[in-house]
Amino acid sequence: MKVAIVGASGAVGQEFLKVLAERNFPIDELLLFGSSRSAGRTYNFRGKDIVVKELTHNPEDFKGVDIAFTSAGGGTSKEYAADITKYGAVMIDNSSAFRMDADVPLVVPECNAADALDRPRGIIANPNCTTIMMVVVLQCLERLSHIKRIHVASYQAASGAGAAAMAELEQQYREVLDGKPATVNKFAYQLAYNVIPQIDVFTDNGYTKEEMKMFNETRKILHTDAACSAMCVRVPSLRSHSEAVWVETEEPVSVEAFQESIKQGEGVQLMDDPANKVYPMPLFLAGKDDVYVGRVRKDLANPNGLTFWLVGDQIKKGAALNAVQIAEWLIKNNGLKKG
Repeated sequence: MKVAIVGASGAVGQEFLKVLAERNFPIDELLLFGSSRSAGRTYNFRGKDIVVKELTHNPEDFKGVDIAFTSAGGGTSKEYAADITKYGAVMIDNSSAFRMDADVPLVVPECNAADALDRPRGIIANPNCTTIMMVVVLQCLERLSHIKRIHVASYQAASGAGAAAMAELEQQYREVLDGKPATVNKFAYQLAYNVIPQIDVFTDNGYTKEEMKMFNETRKILHTDAACSAMCVRVPSLRSHSEAVWVETEEPVSVEAFQESIKQGEGVQLMDDPANKVYPMPLFLAGKDDVYVGRVRKDLANPNGLTFWLVGDQIKKGAALNAVQIAEWLIKNNGLKKG
């Protein structure tokens, strides 16, 4: 098994290395690629030092590669997709470049793993982090009754904007506490001691691209007509995103039935004991594989509604882990050569 990581020096690229090692992913040879700035850096994987090679338009670099995990931005993914897939590599892309293309499957293994087999361009798209976390939980409810409407408010950590954004948040806290002006480069405003009700750029309908991703990607992954109205907010936590979700189903579903479905679900864990102040919080769930769910209750404004709170590690399940799970599913189901 020959594997490549494109964007190896970024936050998600580094998480790929950790996840592949943690899960004992079958690798005989690992190739690392990055920008000219990253080229020459060395990372240790399973006791072996691997040097990052500059990504160029040389398709020979990917000859013999079985799986290429790409996380270097949408522009890079579009520019190099033909080179990466030329010799049959399966490109599992973490950017938004191909997510809504009709001939590129958008996959969360707990929800629609088999979609990964139909990939005429050799590309599988990894969904947006907030969408991944939400649909894993929604799948548990969809089994009980068809979901009609979703309202969600996300509380997204600095990690969603990459390693530099995490470093900037830490720097801002130090600067503010020292009485200095806060450095602001990665966000529109100071994030420390603040929340910013904008993630990505605004579209013509007043929603941001991040919010529209949740609308469009949820429908594609779950093969559903459910409408999702989102409000995405950047909050000054370092890592792991949170979401407050309100869902309307065709038939009423009890709290107990939904909680039991979560307990039986894949990639989710119920953490719901409010009497003892037990509920998911990002401070304690960074680095965890699963999405954690709590505060499950009936929606007081809708007889067919439920509301709940979820937390998941954006860099892990929201990015690297989901992509690795796609690859694991393909290997297990002899799906690498199909498409």
